[in-house]
Amino acid sequence: MNMETINQLEVLRQQIGREFMQSPSPLSYWLRPTILSAEQGKLSFKYVVRKDMTNPIGGLHGGVTAAIVDDVIGATMFSFNEDGFYTTINNVIDYFSSVREGDVIIADTSVIKKGKQMVNAQCEVWNADRTRLIARGYSNLFKINSNK
Repeated sequence: MNMETINQLEVLRQQIGREFMQSPSPLSYWLRPTILSAEQGKLSFKYVVRKDMTNPIGGLHGGVTAAIVDDVIGATMFSFNEDGFYTTINNVIDYFSSVREGDVIIADTSVIKKGKQMVNAQCEVWNADRTRLIARGYSNLFKINSNK
């Protein structure tokens, strides 16, 4: 796939309401998000908490929450339709509430500041009706060349 000729935002928008199956991230396939909305610099994904995402006491594992934040912020970078990829420099998560197996959560991203090579973004993870904030993560990302 030539990343330069594909409108990545359009690919995201075409997947709204469906499980996200166009990701270059193998982790995304395991997380199995459904795209709710896609705008430049903003995405909203829905997840169902599965047993294999939980900690020993049955809540969503903090590492899975961090992976969701990192993965959906990474997907957000594709909404800019740029050549190259962004790599995460840091991923800081504040945990506020718990969810359990079978619960639906929503991850909403927004880009706070975007420069030529550096991006600061956040992701808020909510319960299904967005009445309870589960976690909030902040990341700084660095643009790298698309050549491996």
